[in-house]
Amino acid sequence: MYTMDPVELPPQRAAVLAWLRQVLASGQSPSLADIAEAFGFSSRNAARKHVQALVDAGLLEQAPGRKRGLRLPGGAAELLPLAVLGRVAAGQPIGADIGLDQQLWLDRRMFSPRPDYLLKVQGDSMIDDGILDGDLVGVHRTASARDGQTVVARIDGELTIKRLQRTGDSVHLLPRNAAHAPIVVEAGQDFAVEGVYCGLVRQG
Repeated sequence: MYTMDPVELPPQRAAVLAWLRQVLASGQSPSLADIAEAFGFSSRNAARKHVQALVDAGLLEQAPGRKRGLRLPGGAAELLPLAVLGRVAAGQPIGADIGLDQQLWLDRRMFSPRPDYLLKVQGDSMIDDGILDGDLVGVHRTASARDGQTVVARIDGELTIKRLQRTGDSVHLLPRNAAHAPIVVEAGQDFAVEGVYCGLVRQG
């Protein structure tokens, strides 16, 4: 399993990084004055603080002594901004929390397929698959899933992460911990696959 330390950015700093990545990818290297002008900063010092924080986080590189020395580090083009949208149960389903908790920049190589958002795991029902309490799981938004895939499912308005098992017309959501019983989706229940699991990040 590939993991890395997530980088959490304040909204304005995330916007500065997104703008810099776009400009640098086009072959230009903006100065501090350019950044200050683009974001309406009253001085270059504000731009410098953002740039230095991004360099310290490994999201930018800066050639020493050069006015226009900013560049993207190796692999930076693979970074994705992903919102953490509440919690998902690894146990009994819990009510969905759709509030935006934070946004992280994560390496695209951590996930397959590409995730649309992150959810924080609560519970231990998926530990045999290496999904632990407190992990952030990447979710690729889709309403369809294959038998045997790990999915985020909504049951009567509540979310859970489990392995999907379809047998004929019956649907079971299987835990990966012998201490937990499978969830049987009964006829008439409000059930939907919200997305498929596509990787995780473990915060230290």
